[in-house]
Amino acid sequence: MTVLCDRQIENLISIEPFQQNKQRSGTVSYGVSSYGYDVRVGTKFKIFTNATSGGLAVIDPKKFTDDLFVSVDTDSTGLDHIIIPPNSFVLCETVEVFEIPRDVLAICVGKSTYARCGLIVNVTPLEPQWRGKITLEISNTTPLPAKIYANEGIAQLIFLQASQVCDISYADKNGKYQDQKGLTLPMVDS
Repeated sequence: MTVLCDRQIENLISIEPFQQNKQRSGTVSYGVSSYGYDVRVGTKFKIFTNATSGGLAVIDPKKFTDDLFVSVDTDSTGLDHIIIPPNSFVLCETVEVFEIPRDVLAICVGKSTYARCGLIVNVTPLEPQWRGKITLEISNTTPLPAKIYANEGIAQLIFLQASQVCDISYADKNGKYQDQKGLTLPMVDS
């Protein structure tokens, strides 16, 4: 298994819109890097709150409901950021849309700029032949409110190319998160 370099990422991985990684003053970096691709967080967010449940809700991935979130679109608010409450989290989407080749697995790790502020990005691996916008989960591990800037870098994808093609890809399994158009809440197949 090999890690793809910048040139291979540009040639082998479908990323729309694709961006070069260059200095952008005052901006958290994004675009292709030496051995990865720094994704941008989009403008649509779902900020976790227990205010609607009176503090009595239980998170159940098999019966997940939207009422535990406040939806914010920075395009409609005119802000360039959102605030994650202390010890809380937000779901959001990437700006970029991906198509992962059949012989590639992508791993996502948070950018150090946010990690050094106590903000942790979590995404499960992007399996071979997965397609869509990535839904990101960002946790604020601090006791203070924290800013996330829309349309700026948030995490890096590392692409691993297998020495053999897998027998069954995510597309072959008709994966439930295939072709997601944006921020997608948890689902369990029935």
